[in-house]
Order: sequence, then C-alpha cells, then structure tokens
Amino acid sequence: MNDDTGALTETYEQVQHDGSANPKPLLAPVPTSPKIPDYLQETYWWAYLHPKTLKFFEREWVVNLILWGNMKRLTRAVLDDLELTQGSRVLQVACVYGKFSNRLAQHLDKTGSRLDIVDVAPIQIENAREKLAGNGNVEFHHQDSTAMSFPPGSFDETIVFFLLHEQPEEARRKTIAEAVRVTRPGGRIVFVDYHGPKKSNPMRYVMKPILAWLEPFAMDLWREELPAFFPAEVTAEQIESEFCFGGLYQKVTVQL
Repeated sequence: MNDDTGALTETYEQVQHDGSANPKPLLAPVPTSPKIPDYLQETYWWAYLHPKTLKFFEREWVVNLILWGNMKRLTRAVLDDLELTQGSRVLQVACVYGKFSNRLAQHLDKTGSRLDIVDVAPIQIENAREKLAGNGNVEFHHQDSTAMSFPPGSFDETIVFFLLHEQPEEARRKTIAEAVRVTRPGGRIVFVDYHGPKKSNPMRYVMKPILAWLEPFAMDLWREELPAFFPAEVTAEQIESEFCFGGLYQKVTVQL
C-alpha cells in the first residue's frame, strides 16, 4: 500500500470563547510540509529539484557512470548486509536514482518486509512513487531527514545511501542522529557514501576536483572518517567499516 505523510505541526489560525474560561480552537491540527533546505536549493537544485535533470539522472546507466561502474556492487553490499526477519520494517532515508529502491523493495518482499522512504523534496517523492508503483510493500513520507516524525525505534533496519556527502555538517549530524533514534535497539543502520581514497588510487586525483566543484560538502568525508559525525552514544564497538574501489566508497554498519 502506498501512502504519503508529512511531519505534523499544530496550527491554529484563531480562537473563540464560548463563555467558558478556556479558549476553544476553531481549527484542528493540520499537517504542514517540511521546507526544502537552503543547501538543497542552492547547491543541488540542478540534480534533485529540476524536472528535466531528474529524468536524466534517473537512468540506471547514468548512476552507474557517476559511480564508476560500482552501482550494482554497492547495492548488493547493502542487500547482503540486511538482517531481515519475517515482517521487518526498513527505512530508506532519501530517494535514490536508478534501480536501488526497486531492488531493495523486491529483496524485502521475500520476507514479507516493508520499505518506508522519506524525502524532503516533493518532486523526488512523486518520482519514486511512479517508478516503484509495481511494489506493494512501499510507503512514502514527505519528511526532512534531520527531523523525522517517526516514533523512536520504529524500524528494524535503516539505510542511508549516498545522502550524507550532500549535506553540510550540521544537517549531516542531525540526519545520523535521527537514523539512530528511529532504529530500534538491536537493529542496524547501513551507511554507504564517498570516502577519501588512498593516495595510490588515481581516482583520488580525478574525483577531488569534481566533488569540490559540484558537491562541496563531500570533502568532509575525505577529511574525516564517517564515525566522526556519529552521536556520542554510538561506540566504536558498534561500528563496522568496509571500503571498496581503492577506498573511494565506504559502507559503515552500526549495530544498535
């Protein structure tokens, strides 16, 4: 079943008095949509908010080209890392171009598990809804990753796939903290993103100017290991890191 929800904010336009001492609201609480963050509007409008470029980047071969042929490998790394039981609930934080979400939904369906996808951009939610229409185990939520409305411990597994490099540090830390909050104790979080490659990797000298120009926040992940942005309650014993393609990409799993 497909659904679309947003964070709720209680809003009252005016109150009236019915002769009692207490004011009475005229309107019930109404949902309000999250605002698209300034960094997304200013830095990534061309990649995620413009309808024409959205259609271009949605092609699997384009995503694979951007990731230097590693899209299937990185997708498989996520699927293989999931520890699903019958009826698990999995959260994908932010939409992903290409076939990632379809493959994830189909993988979850084998165990009767459910996929929830959040994104702050309505155009991304609508695009995901269209391409995932053939899956009956997906729900969509118009929410900001830095302030999700799910109760604590709502999900068995949470996936953050190539989102953190697109966020400035403050937003990145909040997204990670939210991923920890909404994942149940004993559950897992899987992060996949860029990483500073080895000096011997020629891709280091190709990707550095590209990222510095198009994705300036990504350089944070070259200067610091991803766990440096984790909240204090996540200990080193809970973290497992793997690297591939000469260290250009990382998969970090947190066991809560």
